[in-house]
Amino acid sequence: MSDIIITPVAGKALLKRFILLPERLHADDPYYIAPLHMEREEGLTDKNPFFGHAEVQFWLAVRDGRDVGRISAQIDQLALTIRPDAPGQFGMIAAEDDPAIFKVLLDTAAEWLRARGKIRMEGPFNLNINEETGLLIDGFDTPPVLMMGHDKPYIAARLEEYGLVKEKDVYAYLYDITMELPKSVRRLLDRELPKDLTVRQLDLKKINAEIRTVTDIFNDAWSGNWGFVPWTETEADYLAKALKPLLNPRLTSLIERNGEPVGFMIGLPNLNEAIRDLKGKMLPFGWAKLLWRLKVSGVKTARVPLMGVRRAAAHDMIGSLMPFLMIDMVRKEALKMGFTHIELSWILEDNLPMRRMNESLGAKAYKTYRIYEKAI
Repeated sequence: MSDIIITPVAGKALLKRFILLPERLHADDPYYIAPLHMEREEGLTDKNPFFGHAEVQFWLAVRDGRDVGRISAQIDQLALTIRPDAPGQFGMIAAEDDPAIFKVLLDTAAEWLRARGKIRMEGPFNLNINEETGLLIDGFDTPPVLMMGHDKPYIAARLEEYGLVKEKDVYAYLYDITMELPKSVRRLLDRELPKDLTVRQLDLKKINAEIRTVTDIFNDAWSGNWGFVPWTETEADYLAKALKPLLNPRLTSLIERNGEPVGFMIGLPNLNEAIRDLKGKMLPFGWAKLLWRLKVSGVKTARVPLMGVRRAAAHDMIGSLMPFLMIDMVRKEALKMGFTHIELSWILEDNLPMRRMNESLGAKAYKTYRIYEKAI
C-alpha cells in the first residue's frame, strides 16, 4: 500500500478531481448518471449550510499519478445535540476495485474521526442523512433518480472485508402511477372527508414561507426516526432556493386541519432523466437541453423525497388516511402532466407502516441502500 498516496482535498482543482473520479470509474456502466458538476461543487463547499454545523474532510487516493479513490469523513455537531454518542460518518466513497485502496481510504477516515473523539463510524452519507444516504447494494440495473446514489457492485464486498457491518437498510419504491388503484385503497379514498380537513398545493408565490412550514412538519414528523437530524432555518431557506427551479405545485400537497398545516408531500421531476447524457456539464448546450426536457418534451419519472404528518395528527383514522390523500392528489396531477412512474424514497427497512402503504398502492421495492457501521 506504500504506492498509494492519500491527498487531502483543498482548493478548486483537487475538488474538481474529487467530483470527476466516479465518472471514470463508471465509464462502462450504462446506468450511471453523472451529477451536474456545478450542483455537486456547491453541495461540497460551504455554500451548503450543512457545513455551518459540521466538520468535513475529503481525500483522494492517488497511485502512479492517477486518482484511484476518494472518501469523506464528517462530524455533525447538530446530530450530537440530539444524540451525544452519535458516531462519526464517512461518505462519498468510490474507488477502483482493489482492497488496498479501500483500506487506505477507510483507515484515513477512521483515523480522522478517532482523533476527534469518535469510537464508531457509520456510512456512507453524502454528506448527511438529509442528503444521499447509504450504499446501493441491490438494483444496479436501473439508473438512479434525483438525489439517490448509484455505486459499483463491488464496493459492498470491499467495505465488509474491512470489517464494516450492516447497521440499517433503506428502500426505494417504484410506483407505476398508470395502474388503477387497488379497490381497498379506492374505497379508503372515496370516504367523505371531515369538513375541517383541506388538501391543497404549495403556493409558489410564498415559497419561502411554505418551505418553512414543510420543514417544521418534517422536523416534528420524523423526530423519532432512526438517525434523525432536523433541518435548520438556514437549511430551509437554502432548500427553498434549491427547489424553486424544479418545484411544480401540481406535484405537491399540503394537508390542513382546522386551518393548521399537519401534513405535506413534495414530488420533484426526476432531474437525472433530463441530464442523463450531459456528462455533468451545463455548457455550451446543457442549459438548453435541460430546459427543453423539463419544460417542453417532459420527463416521465419523478421522486417524492419529502413527506410527513405531524405526530399529534398521525395516530387516528384520519391521520392514517392523510398519506393516501396526499399521494393520490399528486398521482392524479402527475398523470395529467405525462408522468408514468414515481420513486418513493427512501424508506427505512423497519418503517413498516410506510412500507405497507407503498405496497398497498402497488409500489415495489426495487433498490436497496445499506448503511454500515464499525467500531474504530
